[in-house]
Amino acid sequence: MANDGTTAATDGTATGSGDTARSLELLWGGGERPSRGPKPGLTLDRIVTAAVAVADAEGLSAVSMRRLSTELGTGTMSLYRYVPGKAELLDLMLDRVLGEPLPAPREEAAGAAGARGETAAGPGAPDWRAAVDTMARSYRDNLRRHPWLLKINQARTVLGPSALRGLELALGGLRGMGLRDPELIGVIITVNSFVEGLARTQADAAEAVRQTGLSDEEFWDRQRPYLERAMLSGAYPMMATMAEDTFSADFDHFAFGLRRLIDGFEALVRERAEEGATG
Repeated sequence: MANDGTTAATDGTATGSGDTARSLELLWGGGERPSRGPKPGLTLDRIVTAAVAVADAEGLSAVSMRRLSTELGTGTMSLYRYVPGKAELLDLMLDRVLGEPLPAPREEAAGAAGARGETAAGPGAPDWRAAVDTMARSYRDNLRRHPWLLKINQARTVLGPSALRGLELALGGLRGMGLRDPELIGVIITVNSFVEGLARTQADAAEAVRQTGLSDEEFWDRQRPYLERAMLSGAYPMMATMAEDTFSADFDHFAFGLRRLIDGFEALVRERAEEGATG
């Protein structure tokens, strides 16, 4: 049981599972330096940077105080003068990577909206369609840089300044939608859930290859004789008539799904605009 009454997860993948009060102090600048001892040769920033680098290279399970002490060339106990343990360190790591800045909107996304004669609502408001596109692609890139994010339970994230800055940037790009505040958060949750779902599927596929030693082609080749007999049986008429390229890896499910999400958001934005005009 942590000091604040929460229970730490046994696998170390739950945020907010350590001493939340201490995590908040560290995130918001209240606990950067140890209270006693010689002049420190470490900084909290160096510790978090090293932890993220280890997680990126080897996975979250490789992150430990002992491993970080080796990476930083210091004693393990020295690290505890800065951060109480792995649960609190995970809060700091998550804030660090969630705050990575969004890139500028893609020109092709903004251009596509302009070609349809669509403009942002309100003076100075950015084109929200390009913002949604950028938000989705940047989050996908973030998950590729930091695949360990998919292993983390973010249901109770301890929010720090970097994570809030990232949320502020995302909301700023969506303000032209003219939606209510809960709906704007809903847009972000919908987009992020879509991106995470595809990223998790790809990560699981890669993990299956590592665990079994079988490539995707080898795995499906083993099933082919059984599947072909099933298709010829007449029990699966819809699947039996599908095109040869139905499950081709060349189909861009990310672009397809993202375009459909944006189309759906456009319908809601038009609905809100019409309500405002008649109101």
